[in-house]
Amino acid sequence: MADEFDSLFPRPEIHKVTRLASVVSGSLSKGLEAKLAPDRMIEGLAVGRYVVVRGQTGRRFFGMITDVALESRHPEIEQTPPDDPESFIAQVYRGTLTYGRIHITPMLVMEEHTRTVRPAKTVPAHFTQVYEATPEEVADVFGDPDEAGRFHIGDPLEMEGTRIALDLARFVERSSGIFGKSGTGKTFLTRMVLAGIIQEKVAVNLIFDMHNEYGWKSQDEARQDVKGLRQLFYDGRVSVFTLDPESSRRRGSKVDFTVRIGYDQLDPEDLEMLAPLFGFTDVQTNALYMLRRRLGKAWIRILLEDDPSPGTSDRRADDEGQMSKRSSALTKLLEEGRLHEGSLGAIQRKLEQLRRFGFLVKDNVHENPIERIITYLDSGNNVILEFGRYGNALVAYILVANYITRRIHRAYVNRKEEFLGGQGSEPRPLMITIEEAHKFLDPTIAKHTIFGTIAREMRKYNVTLLVVDQRPSGIDQEVMSQIGTRITARLDEENDIRAVFSGVSGTAALREVLARLETQQQALILGHAVPMPIVIRTRDYPDFVREITGNAIDVEDAGAALFG
Repeated sequence: MADEFDSLFPRPEIHKVTRLASVVSGSLSKGLEAKLAPDRMIEGLAVGRYVVVRGQTGRRFFGMITDVALESRHPEIEQTPPDDPESFIAQVYRGTLTYGRIHITPMLVMEEHTRTVRPAKTVPAHFTQVYEATPEEVADVFGDPDEAGRFHIGDPLEMEGTRIALDLARFVERSSGIFGKSGTGKTFLTRMVLAGIIQEKVAVNLIFDMHNEYGWKSQDEARQDVKGLRQLFYDGRVSVFTLDPESSRRRGSKVDFTVRIGYDQLDPEDLEMLAPLFGFTDVQTNALYMLRRRLGKAWIRILLEDDPSPGTSDRRADDEGQMSKRSSALTKLLEEGRLHEGSLGAIQRKLEQLRRFGFLVKDNVHENPIERIITYLDSGNNVILEFGRYGNALVAYILVANYITRRIHRAYVNRKEEFLGGQGSEPRPLMITIEEAHKFLDPTIAKHTIFGTIAREMRKYNVTLLVVDQRPSGIDQEVMSQIGTRITARLDEENDIRAVFSGVSGTAALREVLARLETQQQALILGHAVPMPIVIRTRDYPDFVREITGNAIDVEDAGAALFG
């Protein structure tokens, strides 16, 4: 039968590969069951492996091994197995009365003559042969990694040297996520994906670098130096901003701009996300908006500088009795009954935390950091904001990320609307990277924050998110359902595994695959930027660095020559 079929549908030479198994049962919804070929060892197969089922009508079904099992034809074999696995009787049983079975989840089908790829809507017939996918077949589905706009992110499981291409244009088209428990290499993977986006120029990036790992060099778990994005792209495509110039100086980081934020630039919306960390009640949070309306732009300074103790207003009065006016403004609010004295005192005590952050200043800021960031982004320059010592303070990270993102998004909305009205040029696609994403996208606040808004807009205004997190279960389910592409390293918690698949149909079999990933250099990719889910071994970062920079270039020396 096979010879007759081959004569009717001759196949290219690349299709003549070793048979893996034969389909014996299954369904589209539950997947295919295939009996392992006698010459194949089940120990050599792992869940997540990419396979091709060659149909009997010229179709090729692309799928993934999602389970492996041992089967026997007679119950006595299970009750009285051979004592010696190498004995004659064991060898007689093996392949005849005992055999291996693999479960395959079919995902795509390719018509042999049209070469079109579409989701699988049927299954192959009984006894259809299963083969390991060839590199050419992988390229048929995932594209050529050398094409413009594509990025080699890793190799399929057990297919070393076969490159998987990530479609970067589709990756930035919607918000994306990189997930995995601590120690699985999320930062390396994120840095590598960001480098690909920068290299291919499919978007500009604004990266909130919480732990100072993306800009200049950092260290891996073995305390080896790892080059950052500024070192990889020392041609002006990457700039480093900082909140803590002393920390950047000690680490040798090359800084382009020091960010300072004036108290008068803060709005209640900037502080609302901090309510759980500050301990604001709903009444106190609502009071912030009233204080801003009544006290004006200087509301934070008034609250921090006001001293309600008797007689202090006169002693602390500044030029032209300004402090006296401030105190009287608060006094009037209390007298009107618009604000309870206890609530006011609690707000003032909690806002005292802001004094800890040197990047917040009470004087006017001479150069607006938002305008500077937008100028850099407009020129195609990717901006990394280092937090220095403030990265250990979650309050500082959330405050600054929220402050900057709200204003940049507002600017992009205005410019996109002007473009649609024929009054200006379209802004460059922008991807904003945030770590500890569940702090910004918690179910209780996601619907009311700028980050939840961006995730739901799906690049309506040319702005998307790259969320990096080890606790995807802490992210609002509606937001997770809008995450277009998900790159997930190993997760142990069932809630986190379930969250990764939020809004994705037919993923029951993939949960076991995700739970079985190795701790390092393995990830499951699914969603908008890949045609089907696939498990990969991620690229080695040192090899990636050499490819980006070229073996003949000493990046650190070149960077020092360019930047001093």
